[in-house]
Amino acid sequence: MPRRTYDHYCAVSRALDVIGDRWSLLVVRELSSGPRRYSDLFADLPGISTDMLATRLKELERDGILTRRKAGPRATTAVYELTDTGADLRPVLDTLSAWGTPLLGERRSTDAVRAHWFALPLGRALAASHGPGVITVQIGDTALHYEITDTGITHHDGPAPTPDHELHLTLAEAIEIATGAGRLADIAEPA
Repeated sequence: MPRRTYDHYCAVSRALDVIGDRWSLLVVRELSSGPRRYSDLFADLPGISTDMLATRLKELERDGILTRRKAGPRATTAVYELTDTGADLRPVLDTLSAWGTPLLGERRSTDAVRAHWFALPLGRALAASHGPGVITVQIGDTALHYEITDTGITHHDGPAPTPDHELHLTLAEAIEIATGAGRLADIAEPA
């Protein structure tokens, strides 16, 4: 299928030619904390069809946003991860997250939710309350760790080997902190 383009000589237009299709930035969001298998991506992108996911992965790989490699005991499982170019989209995701947080409102009964979807706003709250360091956050069964420096915040799957701080949150507490309905200092108890 030929590539769709806006045909505008504009940096925003060119960027949207690459990552502006439906699901593309959500695939990048899923890979922003580390590599994922196809089945993990499919499970954490409710509403996407298998055909659409396969198409987006191929397009993002073609455009240099992600790479696909074989992993597992027999090297038969495909694992997707962001390239350096794809990782450069993290600030874009963070800005969209900050802009979109006030739009969340009350959770609807039809809204899917995953704990790691709150990684970006939680990272901002952690940076504001703890400053630089390495922090592990456990939200139910989901563990993430953050590396907060003077130049930015990154998050990764799993606990940090030697965190400076550890926090345990329920999903409801993570949502409160992420949406600004509650303050991290009032909700989170250090582990």
